[in-house]
Amino acid sequence: MKRLAVYCGSATPADPVYIECARMVGRELAQRGIGLVYGGGRLGLMGAVADATLEAGGEVIGVIPEALVGSEVAHRGCTELHVVPGMHERKRMFTDLSDGFITIPGGVGTMDELWEAISWAQLGYHEKPVGLLNVAGFYDQLVAFNRHMVDVGFIRPQHAGIMIVDETMEGLLAKMASYEPHKSIFQMKAEDL
Repeated sequence: MKRLAVYCGSATPADPVYIECARMVGRELAQRGIGLVYGGGRLGLMGAVADATLEAGGEVIGVIPEALVGSEVAHRGCTELHVVPGMHERKRMFTDLSDGFITIPGGVGTMDELWEAISWAQLGYHEKPVGLLNVAGFYDQLVAFNRHMVDVGFIRPQHAGIMIVDETMEGLLAKMASYEPHKSIFQMKAEDL
């Protein structure tokens, strides 16, 4: 994996565990020679992951919608900063530029990015690993809900392993490196669905 897209919040929660998580992720990527592709912002966890990657000598590619550049939230220190018309183009560029996805704590936008990466993998738009770093149990309920969707039958058994979860960056990267793509919906026949 040469580059990973990191999905995370632009907020700065009161608990420092979340900012430290973002910094750790940035340092770890740079130390492993893995480039960061992210939302291009300078605030919150987004800014922290980018700054830590840059400080550790890593590559940082930001992808930000025009509207957010106008709000002066763009990180001007990125190795590359791509300004795109909107969110659809942003997420497409994340997919095109990266070899996989890691989601760390965030809010609604982060969830949108995570579920789209999972959905696109399930359908067959990409075959890249989709990781979820469950720091401090932040995603415990989401992991349980994903399991519930599998148990009920809304996620097919062959797609149950798309979301790769670990509590440590080292463990998550190891699982992502050994990820084997599943049979996508595009490859299935109606009777398989």
